[in-house]
Amino acid sequence: MTNRWSQERAWEWYGGYRWLVGCNFTPSTAINQLEMWQADTFDEETIERELGWASEIGFNTARVYLHDLVWEIDSTGVIERINRFLEIASSKGIKPMFVFFDDCWNPTFEAGKQPEPKPGVHNSGWVQSPGPEKVVDPSMWGTLENYVKGILTAFGNDDRILLWDLYNEPGNDKRGSKSLGFLKEVFRWARDVDPSQPISVGVWFDNNELNAFQLANSDIVTFHDYHDAAHLEEQISRLKEQGRPMICTEYMARTNGSFFKTSLPVFKRENVGCINWGLVDGKTQTKYPWGSEPGSPEPELWFHEIFHGDGIPYLQDEVDLIRRLTSSE
Repeated sequence: MTNRWSQERAWEWYGGYRWLVGCNFTPSTAINQLEMWQADTFDEETIERELGWASEIGFNTARVYLHDLVWEIDSTGVIERINRFLEIASSKGIKPMFVFFDDCWNPTFEAGKQPEPKPGVHNSGWVQSPGPEKVVDPSMWGTLENYVKGILTAFGNDDRILLWDLYNEPGNDKRGSKSLGFLKEVFRWARDVDPSQPISVGVWFDNNELNAFQLANSDIVTFHDYHDAAHLEEQISRLKEQGRPMICTEYMARTNGSFFKTSLPVFKRENVGCINWGLVDGKTQTKYPWGSEPGSPEPELWFHEIFHGDGIPYLQDEVDLIRRLTSSE
């Protein structure tokens, strides 16, 4: 794989930013990536309001999922909407990273009106991209190459963007190394364009083949950790061996032992960027835990999310902590 950044270039890039802290962002009015980015449901008003709340507590980045089907149907329109999103984010002091592909959650989907949330179910409407059939069929990769290269060509020198997270959790949905061939091509397509921003794919589980490839080809080390602070410290220590800057692109699951109060001080001490899952309670319903059943009552202890839909913090002490740690930068 060509064009991978040197360690020196990676650290020079990372040194140009204050401590990177943010959230995975989907507006509360969108159940998934399609509803966020399709023309009929692209909700500028909600995006502006909710990114404003993120900015007010000191967040300076956000991780945002795209979807190949929106590009396939309306490539010109999606570029316009990404540009509008970037205008809004930039006005709030937030530099997002974009995710192209995802092996998580529902394997079937279609364009148009998206389903309503299933009451009580975590992420009931989230969808994979490009989906299991395309991941394993090289004859279907042509449109996906156009999608990656089209977005990177349009925005690969845009200083409003932090980095490119090419593929979320490759191998999920019990796919394992079956995703490796597609993952390699995605990296190759990105390197062909050679954007000015770094590219990465985060490590997230114990598939040595996938992890080794991802670490060997990412400019910046990214990873997920939904465990307690001791586990987080161990993972950071292990990943330091790569000699590159690190950003945790998913963490904070309260009933899993991952809290702001325990994780954020670790990230700050170790100079590791951190992006928790969720911002505002909405259609994704990720305040419910993984595996929640239809009709589950609202949990007393939310799994993810920081704000209620009206902007009131779920836990004021968490918001106060985030403000305090980010303002001391």
